[in-house]
Amino acid sequence: MNSKWSKKFTAGIIVLLIMVCFIPALALAGAPGDQRQGKGFDMKGHHGPPPEAYTACEGKNAGDTAQFVSPRGETVTGTCEKEGDRLVLRPDHPKPRPGGEAENAQRGTQE
Repeated sequence: MNSKWSKKFTAGIIVLLIMVCFIPALALAGAPGDQRQGKGFDMKGHHGPPPEAYTACEGKNAGDTAQFVSPRGETVTGTCEKEGDRLVLRPDHPKPRPGGEAENAQRGTQE
């Protein structure tokens, strides 16, 4: 009888240790596409401007206009602006982000 209790107790301790070790690790790993800080992420979890936005401004100066064709086939026009040590194209008409100011204004909420 004592042996059965000992095996169950040991199994319970092992399960508890597994939970204590792995559950926090899973929580820290985050879900795919999470909105870290909610800024600069698209729906696929990519951060920042697409590579084409940098390529479009190569050989240009800050304030110059440029354009590129997005992976969706849309022509994006804008102005080259300094970002760190590189230039990046800032769109003239950026698309609103889901949950951004435009969507919240429609619902009457603030971000």
